Amino acid sequence: MTPYRIPYGCQSINQSDIDAVVEVLKSPWLTQGPTIERFEQALADYCQAEYAVAVCNATAALHIACLTAGLGQGDSLWTSPNTFVASANCARYCGASVDFVDINPHTWNMDADLLEQKLAAAELSGTLPKVVVVVAFAGQSADLQFIAQLSERYGFVLIEDAAHAVGASYLGRPVGCGAHAAMTIFSFHPVKIITSGEGGMVLTNRPEFAERLRRLRSHGITGDPALMQVSDKGLWYYQQLELGFNYRMTDLHAALGLSQVARLDEFVARRRELAARYQGLLMDLPLTLPVVQSGAESAWHLYVVRLDLTCIKLTQKQVFDALRSAGLGVNLHYIPVHLQPYYKEQGFAEGDFPEAERYFLEAISLPLFPELTDELQDEVVAHLQRILG
Repeated sequence: MTPYRIPYGCQSINQSDIDAVVEVLKSPWLTQGPTIERFEQALADYCQAEYAVAVCNATAALHIACLTAGLGQGDSLWTSPNTFVASANCARYCGASVDFVDINPHTWNMDADLLEQKLAAAELSGTLPKVVVVVAFAGQSADLQFIAQLSERYGFVLIEDAAHAVGASYLGRPVGCGAHAAMTIFSFHPVKIITSGEGGMVLTNRPEFAERLRRLRSHGITGDPALMQVSDKGLWYYQQLELGFNYRMTDLHAALGLSQVARLDEFVARRRELAARYQGLLMDLPLTLPVVQSGAESAWHLYVVRLDLTCIKLTQKQVFDALRSAGLGVNLHYIPVHLQPYYKEQGFAEGDFPEAERYFLEAISLPLFPELTDELQDEVVAHLQRILG
């Protein structure tokens, strides 16, 4: 239970969700059963993707997506510094190095122009990345169309970390459709758009990717006779073809996730309604409000504002503490990954990605979740008005 009366995010569970999980509890299959495939198919259909592979969480999804992309020792992965550490850690799990591309000052996503400049320099030095993980921060995609063109030119595999963006769209198509990214990652953590308790999924249109993703999530094992070195042992026979992991999702988690898919449009519609209300209610305060780029429809996982510290007499910490003292579970998304001690040990330092660092010094995530009422949202705004004076 959150210690705050109004948390920044919260799951929405109804009786249908509970009934779906209870039905699995009464079934013969608690894990590795048919509900997982039904959940995968439901998301693939919703996103207009060919394949979906469910795993235990989105970090596992990023890990096996990177392995499927061929990332390994001696390779590099680039991502945004304005993200959760998992977007970078997935490279380290594969033995690869990590670098970052600074964020756009307006969208707070990876700056595609800076990416292009960095790729041109890397081509000259022979240090092009194998994988670029582009984060759909707060629920909206980055400039994927242009970045996809760069992937063709420079030969990297484009993975969209859309942990925030299930239910969003880009250029008129659902995020996850595979029109631009080779693989798309979703998260179903309780504060995300839909939840399975814990869980993640990789969507792709490439059959060879889907096949390897499924194998990697389950110890590198296959029971497909066409893939085995010896295939006449019987229906019980399997072979481990490579080193994989136990990243499987259970049917219990899948049942909750599948039930939530039925309300995905409802959840996103309410989030967009709340975001629109914030945009109107906060416009006169000394804040920079989020911007949605042309062609993108955000799922609004987060509603982040930036404090105009030139007009406010308080520090970011003082504003943050005052809001929490008022019972609001505000948060900060994110501490730039390159400033974490682990990544400083890899050679990164303050000043490396100045826009992400400026953003970090000003940002606060306000409460946003489907069951936030207009009255509670008005209370959030009233506290901001009082504190910012």
